[in-house]
Amino acid sequence: MSVTEFGKALSATETGIPGLVVWDLPVHGDSRGWFKENWQREKMTAAGLADFGPVQNNISFNDAVGTTRGIHAEPWDKWVSVATGRIFGAWVDLREGPTFGTVFTAELDPSRAIFVPRGVGNSYQTLEPDTAYTYLVNDHWSPDASYSFLNLADETAAIDWPIPLADVEISAKDLAHPRLADVVPIPPKKTLVVGANGQLGRALRAAYGEDESVEFAGRQELDLTGDLHAARRWRDYGTIVNAAAYTAVDAAETDRAGAWAGNVTAVAQLARIATENGITLVHVSSDYVFDGTATTPYTEGEPVAPLGVYGQTKAAADAIVATVPRHYIVRTSWVIGEGKNFVGTMASLAERGIAPSVVDDQIGRLTFTDDIAGGIRHLLTSAAPYGTYNLTGGGAPASWADIAAEVYELTGHDRTAVSGVSTEQYFANATGPVAPRPRWSVLDLGKIEATGYSPRDWRESLRDHLG
Repeated sequence: MSVTEFGKALSATETGIPGLVVWDLPVHGDSRGWFKENWQREKMTAAGLADFGPVQNNISFNDAVGTTRGIHAEPWDKWVSVATGRIFGAWVDLREGPTFGTVFTAELDPSRAIFVPRGVGNSYQTLEPDTAYTYLVNDHWSPDASYSFLNLADETAAIDWPIPLADVEISAKDLAHPRLADVVPIPPKKTLVVGANGQLGRALRAAYGEDESVEFAGRQELDLTGDLHAARRWRDYGTIVNAAAYTAVDAAETDRAGAWAGNVTAVAQLARIATENGITLVHVSSDYVFDGTATTPYTEGEPVAPLGVYGQTKAAADAIVATVPRHYIVRTSWVIGEGKNFVGTMASLAERGIAPSVVDDQIGRLTFTDDIAGGIRHLLTSAAPYGTYNLTGGGAPASWADIAAEVYELTGHDRTAVSGVSTEQYFANATGPVAPRPRWSVLDLGKIEATGYSPRDWRESLRDHLG
């Protein structure tokens, strides 16, 4: 019979399987018995344990020495701890990837626990009678989920069981599991891009190429105004990238209901889904959350002060997304991508020999959608700290008139054909609603550059865009 070790410090030990971590637990006791905090969120997350959001607590009791269970891999995370007795545990990585088939073994007693990540197969053999272990899981069993199994006697895994399998109690079902060569690996959690048919959505399609773990959904595939809870098995997703938005800046001034539905109500639904399922939510914001009265580049922490309805909806969405534990708010400006846009319009005017009057009192930087897509992918793959990041084109700021002149020159036309006018002059004869524009839209890029991503100079991107 083992004796539980008292007085350990809470500490973690990495294993050869990524994400599989053994934990020593403080156990307090005397001749009368013992007490431990089996799961203490504040202390354990502070010590580095993933805040994995358990939703169910299970207990497995085994009355005989040698009872053997497994090897089962489920699409959820587990926190496994012994309540009484002692077990030998064997864990095999059954996830797709380079560590598929890696084995780790260890003994657990009440002073040792283990965090088992999604897709790692787990099995246990009792070493003492009346052994009970508990496990917290962060999803409920579902017939639609992906499970995987490995035979306990697999020759490739070659687990050195303390008690030979021929001498122990094993279920017929566990004995029938496949060998490693026939195991179906657990796929990685999926990424869902919503708004996949817009300018940014198309750039994200190009950025992720043939990555089979990424799904793309346009308005027809996923209605963000409907009930999203039943739309997917959300626990299978690790990331949602929201590339959908109501972007009709001027129309928003009168179509307030449409702007709020598209930019706020839909985002609130995504935020709720992400929070409930431990999903990382990536949301694209706008320079329109500011009033444009600054004289230096806006940092991420600058107070918002939107001027019009569109800006108000974007600011409201930012506040909602900021409540999601795992979130990236990507704030950008003056977006140019595939389809109708300012650059294409100027190039067309140049080809037709038209000399346009263009606003010269709004200052910012162009941002091309492939740079936004690249920045989003960088934040996710580098596991940058969650929060808000400015992401625009780099280089010196310019006015819309300056940009138009660059387009004229790069397309082989006279840049002096472009003349500058004030915002008031430009919209003086407008027949429909006109939203107020921030005059200063320059965003500070220091925070995202510190993560290792440096957006290209917008002039370089403009040259590439124009071919």
